[in-house]
Amino acid sequence: MDETEQLVDSGVVAVLRNIDADAMIDTVEALHAGGVTAFEVTVDARNASDLVGDVVETFDGEDAVVGAGSVIDAAAARAAIEAGAEFVVGPTLEEDVIETANRYDTLVAPGVMTPTEALRAAEAGADLIKVFPASTVGPGHLSAIQAPLGDLPLMPTGGVGPDNVAAFFDAGATVVGAGSAIIDYDAIERGDFDAVEAHAAEFVAAVADARE
Repeated sequence: MDETEQLVDSGVVAVLRNIDADAMIDTVEALHAGGVTAFEVTVDARNASDLVGDVVETFDGEDAVVGAGSVIDAAAARAAIEAGAEFVVGPTLEEDVIETANRYDTLVAPGVMTPTEALRAAEAGADLIKVFPASTVGPGHLSAIQAPLGDLPLMPTGGVGPDNVAAFFDAGATVVGAGSAIIDYDAIERGDFDAVEAHAAEFVAAVADARE
C-alpha cells in the first residue's frame, strides 16, 4: 500500500501542532492506540525536522504513515522529506512545494479554497487537495468544487469534528484532517495519555461510521 492509499484508508490525518518535544512520542503512541494511523507534524516550530524524524522512527514498520504540515516553501519541503516525511501538506497553494515533493516522489497536499486553486493544484501534480480552512465554507463547498471539476481528491481540514465529519464525507471528502478535534491538548498537559487515546478513538469511530 503506498502513502496515498494509506492516507485514504486511514480516513483522518491527525495534525500535530504546538506539542512539546518531550510529549510528542507519548502523544502519537496514544493516538495510534486510539486508531489513528496518519500523522502530520507541522514544521512551524523549532527543531521541526527532528520531530518529524522522531515520529517516523517511532512507527517504523508499523501500520502508520507520517508526514509534515504547514509546509510553505521548497526548502521546508525538502528538509521534511530528508527527515523522513512520507507526505507533505501545506496551508496554501505553493507550486514549488508541489514540484519539490514530486521530484522526491513524495505525496503532496497543498491548501486551497477556491475552484481555481483546486484546478491549479491538480494540474501542478498534487496527490490530494487540502480544503482549508474547511470551517469557513462548510461541507457543501466540497461538492460545489467537484461539480464542475470532477472527482478531485479533497482533504478538508480545519473545523472538522465528530459532529460534522459525516457531512464532509457525504460532500465528497477523500480523507479529513483534524487537530484539536482529535487531539486532547488539555489531557496532554495533564500527562493523561489514556484520555488522549480515548478522545482520538471517538473521532476514529465517527469517521468509520461516516464511511459505512
